[in-house]
Amino acid sequence: MSSVNMTVPSASPSISSPDYSQSNQLSDEKLAKVMRRQRWQDFFFHKLTLSFAAFVLVVLLGIIFSLFMRAIPAMQEFGLAFISTVEWDPVNDKYGGLIAIVGTLTTSIIALLIAFPVSFGIALFLTEICPAWLKRPLGTAIELLAGVPSIIYGMWGLFIFAPLFAKYIQPVLHATLGNLPVIGAMFSGPMIGIGILSAGIILAIMIIPFISSVMRDVFEVVPPVLKESAYGLGCTKWEVVRKIVLPYTKIGVVGGVMLGLGRALGETMAITFVIGNANQLSWSLFAAGNSIASTLANEFAEAETPLHVSSLFLLGLILFVITFIVLSAAKLMLLGLSRKEGTK
Repeated sequence: MSSVNMTVPSASPSISSPDYSQSNQLSDEKLAKVMRRQRWQDFFFHKLTLSFAAFVLVVLLGIIFSLFMRAIPAMQEFGLAFISTVEWDPVNDKYGGLIAIVGTLTTSIIALLIAFPVSFGIALFLTEICPAWLKRPLGTAIELLAGVPSIIYGMWGLFIFAPLFAKYIQPVLHATLGNLPVIGAMFSGPMIGIGILSAGIILAIMIIPFISSVMRDVFEVVPPVLKESAYGLGCTKWEVVRKIVLPYTKIGVVGGVMLGLGRALGETMAITFVIGNANQLSWSLFAAGNSIASTLANEFAEAETPLHVSSLFLLGLILFVITFIVLSAAKLMLLGLSRKEGTK
């Protein structure tokens, strides 16, 4: 047999290829360039968002500073007695903020006492009881109420609600609650449809959409498996709400209530229409009164003396402080609830 000379082909054919080290070097340079660009993007994004947050803080500090500086003449003239003085006399240039402060707190408390249970019932109905075909239109209607301008509420309260309130509701309150020994004085006096109680009810109608919307949203985040497990154990709807929904969402509920209270404290036009705008202090909720916001709305454009203007700025500063205290107390309450949850 003749030997056959066989040539075994090479495992890797000889192909002309670029310099791999140079290719890797180019690849590293490109990657470094991309990383530098990303670092610059992160840097600018961080500074941009920081400037947005700082802008809010600067605006807040600017408002406080401007209110404080314009209120200095009134503080120097009246001191802390401004808070406890009833007299508000532009003719003699004597001013005190007690009437407006009491009116602001009273109307806000009345609004919260009315709005909280109503909002809770609305949110509970929409999330737990309402049929599917009614949930969307009813929820949309409640959200639309939150978008109605406050002046519309004020006009409706003055021309529609006040006459009906004076004719049908105030006589009933006077005949029932007005005869009780302790709180009877609150439900006595002129039944003209406008006053502290009317303003509180209008405020309640205004803040109900805000509180109920927040409550509905937080009720909907409860995991369905928790509620289904409770129903499977035989719990009623109220037991599920009391033992499952409320403990799970109490932080959100408190936040919604404080949001509504903050709206009530600063409301201006609706209060101006129905509170009566009288600089008097009375035990009767039927009597006309004043609030800080209504006082500012009624008198700021007509204030002539520097002390009058400064007193109005001081009222604005007091309203800011009241709102800050309320929101800070709410924040501390939420932190306390979160801390307790963490220890359980």
